[in-house]
Amino acid sequence: MERIRQYLDGAGLTLSDRQLAQLEQYYQMVIEQNQVMNLTSITERNEFIEKHLMDSLSPLAADEALRSLLLTPGTRMIDVGTGAGFPGIPLKIACPSLSVTLLDSLRKRVGFLDQVIASLELTDITAVHMRAEEAGRDPLLREQYDLAVSRAVASLSILTEYDLPFVRIGGLFLAYKALSAEEELSQAETAIRKLGGKADSPITLTLPDTDLNRSLLVIRKVRPTPKGYPRKPGTAKKNPL
Repeated sequence: MERIRQYLDGAGLTLSDRQLAQLEQYYQMVIEQNQVMNLTSITERNEFIEKHLMDSLSPLAADEALRSLLLTPGTRMIDVGTGAGFPGIPLKIACPSLSVTLLDSLRKRVGFLDQVIASLELTDITAVHMRAEEAGRDPLLREQYDLAVSRAVASLSILTEYDLPFVRIGGLFLAYKALSAEEELSQAETAIRKLGGKADSPITLTLPDTDLNRSLLVIRKVRPTPKGYPRKPGTAKKNPL
């Protein structure tokens, strides 16, 4: 995990030994659970560190405004379609004052995330078992977050309908994407506008000592999401805006 310490040191963020130990324990828990439940196809240690942990933490290293938001005490973040906990758990470990909701539609994964939260002794973080379309209409969750994130879940047109309803006006939706993101931004233009968002310029980066190129797509919430969105479960995937 020393690579992660060095990675964030370059951005002026120093992780403690305890935080590095939590990342190590998280890795071990994912690998162990992966033997009985499909969480990830990436299990080799160095590849896991690069493609899961460093990638999840890339907003902290790539952009000062995102880093400031994530490190501001009380910032509320929801990780939509979190799966095994990426990027929500690594971000929570690195930013202990972050208030995190991990949202996933599979109960078994949520059960695993509950185990991780307890074992790592994380606080102010909750795993919720709901579909994004249902959770986005819940008044306890809708437009309650400063930041919504999704990583490797769906195309941006679909993700915008999943994520943007959770974001308060003035907040951000952050999508982790491969480098070729301009086309997705263009295709998602109608969805972004219709759901109350406005796209910033993509943040591009290469993870250090790798050939992994990434884009962070930042969508600002400038207007309330219309009441008809998100649509019924499955509709966004079958008929993107």
